[in-house]
Amino acid sequence: AGPQCNASVDLIGTCWPRSAVGQLVARPCPEYFYGVRYNTTNNGYRECLANGSWAAHVNYSQCQEILSEEKKSKLHYHVAVIINYLGHCVSLGALLVAFILFMRLRSIRCLRNIIHWNLIAAFILRNATWFVVQLTMNPEVHESNVAWCRLVTAAYNYFHVTNFFWMFGEGCYLHTAIVLTYSTDKLRKWMFICIGWCIPFPIIVAWAIGKLYYDNEKCWFGKRAGVYTDYIYQGPMILVLLV
Repeated sequence: AGPQCNASVDLIGTCWPRSAVGQLVARPCPEYFYGVRYNTTNNGYRECLANGSWAAHVNYSQCQEILSEEKKSKLHYHVAVIINYLGHCVSLGALLVAFILFMRLRSIRCLRNIIHWNLIAAFILRNATWFVVQLTMNPEVHESNVAWCRLVTAAYNYFHVTNFFWMFGEGCYLHTAIVLTYSTDKLRKWMFICIGWCIPFPIIVAWAIGKLYYDNEKCWFGKRAGVYTDYIYQGPMILVLLV
């Protein structure tokens, strides 16, 4: 019959049957190990060596843990957070490249491109404040509701609103250029600066006052049931999308 490896049980409890030397033996993954449940449809592998002994190392790399719903939720959350961070990093990098190009190429500076430049700047500032929020707002800070965290939230929401108003400015310029072709010469840079940077400011001030008096908790993130102060800034954003 030739040399063989005797039947053996490894440290995990898997039984390896008598096998011929040189054979790579497959056995189902253990159902449970240290309270962890594994997928038994996959296999672990162990080699029967030429000297008639089993290899010390057992390959259980294909044995996958069956995650509980709680573990799945945590895993999905962490994956979503990583994707969110990567997306913001890529977006911020691309925006910075575009911003620098607009800054360096003076030959292309016309009103249309100045509007593009400001829209890019608004996106950059919104992304930058998003990172500040993510890196500074922990549960303890939320509960303390300190003044600086409320200012960070207000800044984030302000730049969020400016994104929509600069997009509205883009739309106004394109509408004028297409429908009122000969009226574009009457458009001035200050008009769009007022739309993009100035109009959102009193909106956020009004929102901050509403938060201060009616929902002054958790750094002004989220909202309490029955309190609609967030619509003070969300309403105008929806409105400019509909116009």
